Amino acid sequence: MKSDNNLMKSAHAAPRCTATSKRTGERCKGPAVKGWSVCRFHGARGGHGPGRANPAYKHGMRSREWIEMRKQINDLARMEKEIENLISE
Repeated sequence: MKSDNNLMKSAHAAPRCTATSKRTGERCKGPAVKGWSVCRFHGARGGHGPGRANPAYKHGMRSREWIEMRKQINDLARMEKEIENLISE
């Protein structure tokens, strides 16, 4: 087989992963995924997609606006109970 016909030549010439090992401090020697700077083991194309299927999806129920609204509702409910107690006495 000729050396210019070697199929592994392009695999060996691929850019390498930029991740480093915590234990040894050496760089990963795996080929980086096309369009990424890291290999598939170090996070290329990983993670969840956006939207409700994502575990970190934010629904907005803990936003400042909602918290203030719930405080107002609770204050109104407390005042209603106080009024009921005054009427029933």
